[in-house]
Amino acid sequence: MSLFDKFGKKDDDTVEIEKTDTKGWDAITAAFEKLYPDQKDPKHYGVLIPWELGGDDPLTGISIYETGEYYHFVTYGLSEIFEKETDDPEISGYGMEFTLKLRKAGIDPADEEGELRCICGIFQKIARITFEHGECFRANEYLYTGQTSGIDLHQKSALTGFIMITDTDAGSIDTPNGKVDFVEFIGCTDAELFALRNKELTVAELYGKLGSDVTDYTRSSVI
Repeated sequence: MSLFDKFGKKDDDTVEIEKTDTKGWDAITAAFEKLYPDQKDPKHYGVLIPWELGGDDPLTGISIYETGEYYHFVTYGLSEIFEKETDDPEISGYGMEFTLKLRKAGIDPADEEGELRCICGIFQKIARITFEHGECFRANEYLYTGQTSGIDLHQKSALTGFIMITDTDAGSIDTPNGKVDFVEFIGCTDAELFALRNKELTVAELYGKLGSDVTDYTRSSVI
């Protein structure tokens, strides 16, 4: 099975864990409300069974903000969104949360819900690598699996993996639990990722060729 094998759809009912200290969570929300001040109640996907209670999905939640052009995803759970638990006061948890900007024009309106859930499922799968193996994903890195099927719902897109940059809008924030970098994932084609793997160019050079940080399922390869 590939890294991007799809998650099945789940009901919207989620198990709630009562937390009294939400400063880490609130700091992420505040950062995105600064970007989208008119969106106080964005679409949000929680988990059925939290990770700490034996669930499969390590991210506590994923919120999705909107612009006219794209959906802007942000995760909650790779940093310390509740109480401080780690010893390093400078870094919150793994020191990162994932983001992605998905171009609306590349999505069939009939598949909108499925496509949003698909990205959430991919993020949960990647976050599980971090939780189980301690591997972090940072800016100027790439995620190549060798698969040729698309990362979209119906696996028809030419985009098969990702490069990562610092989110061009959210950047990094200092929270009461330490620093959090918003690591933005950008969908890339197999040819582009293969070129990175072969060191034919750098992530920064590929990003320059793309000319945008928005993941567009309909674009062609720049390699």
